[in-house]
Amino acid sequence: MNPSLKRLDKEPKRLIMIGGKGGVGKTTCAAAIALHFSLQGKKTLIISSDPTPSLSDIFEMEIGDQEKPIKNTKDLYGIEISSDVVLKKWKDRFGPEIYEVLSSFTSLDYDFVDYIGGAPGIEEEYMLNYILELVEGGQYDLVVWDTAPAGHTLRLLHLPQLFLKHLEAATKFYMNLYSYFEKLKESVKLRKGKRSLLEIISGWEDLAEKVVNFIRDPQKSDFIIVTIPEALGVRQTERIIKDFDEYELRVNHLIVNYIIQQADCEFHKIRKEMQQHYIQILKNQYSHRIGLIEVPLMPQEIKGVERINKISEILFKEV
Repeated sequence: MNPSLKRLDKEPKRLIMIGGKGGVGKTTCAAAIALHFSLQGKKTLIISSDPTPSLSDIFEMEIGDQEKPIKNTKDLYGIEISSDVVLKKWKDRFGPEIYEVLSSFTSLDYDFVDYIGGAPGIEEEYMLNYILELVEGGQYDLVVWDTAPAGHTLRLLHLPQLFLKHLEAATKFYMNLYSYFEKLKESVKLRKGKRSLLEIISGWEDLAEKVVNFIRDPQKSDFIIVTIPEALGVRQTERIIKDFDEYELRVNHLIVNYIIQQADCEFHKIRKEMQQHYIQILKNQYSHRIGLIEVPLMPQEIKGVERINKISEILFKEV
């Protein structure tokens, strides 16, 4: 496989997702990829859903949870989206109809909507749906998503089963109707023009399926993993790729970050030897189907557009 992201220039995507465990330079690589495409004239949005986002630090400006142009760039915008904001958007969109359905056959507080909002996978599903809306809205040519640390996005694939279990438990707790739940599914119908509880659940399952189908489409999306040449990074990468294979999500590129190139002391000689051992493991396992891109350890921290662009040049160099 080609050890460069250059082919992405010829295979335009709508969404590029950057994943990996925390502390491997994932956000830096996402910023470099987004900057590259903005410099190609594509209106690009970089969005971070990391619980401890660092986009603001990397671009040396306050970004926050509203789309904002990145200073010293053209056609590049950024947003740092938090769990609280995502759940608020979910509640604003679905809360009223859920409450209307449930309150039509029992007395309950609106807080019940918050309880449903805590269902496993809701945040991940709606985060993906929110990003999908940004992609399909046509405002941006490309969305680059700096995802939360490894594995979080995969949780949405289990959403239908987890959500149904959560809803059944909530129904038992709040309405003491657990023993009648199956009967309710068949018998509870609402006034004309309103949907049943099970229709809402079905709608959420359809939403999850729509999102998963989008990120599985190689014509529309691409997933890139960032790792480091150490045991923990390699093991985490193995787990991510195994999960992706199971759910038919293809990883096309693996960025190996913080590589020591010149060992000028005994300490760096030992670390370089250790790193080369793990790089070889990754090559043996994945080089036949995934492009491995090596990024050297830089002497300075990567902050500001000029230094971010140097990483872009490494990632997209001609080979």
